Amino acid sequence: MIKDLAPNITRKRLLLEGFYTIDADKATIKDYFDYITKELNVRTYSDPIIFETGNRGKKENQGFDAFVPLIDSGISCYVWVYMKFISVIIYTCKDFDEKKAVDSTKAFFKIGKVEWNIF
Repeated sequence: MIKDLAPNITRKRLLLEGFYTIDADKATIKDYFDYITKELNVRTYSDPIIFETGNRGKKENQGFDAFVPLIDSGISCYVWVYMKFISVIIYTCKDFDEKKAVDSTKAFFKIGKVEWNIF
């Protein structure tokens, strides 16, 4: 557990990981950002930024690194396409329904079992 150095600043972070069963590409990630921001009732102020590894590095690490900025912070999404593994971090300066975030992400990516934590 880390010490809260700024107790006067509201921060909520959700880390969620799991193995997904859908096909994932840049369009899928953009659709996820559109979907999850609506589900959580958070607002973006710019388009998502989605990077593709482009066959650089190890085959098992190929995939996407993505971020969408929120009025109240941001959402990061990391996708390993060969492993069909996803890691999502939702970081906000306001409260959100973490159960809804987990359930919505599971449904979107068709994830059987997820591990997640709030910090």
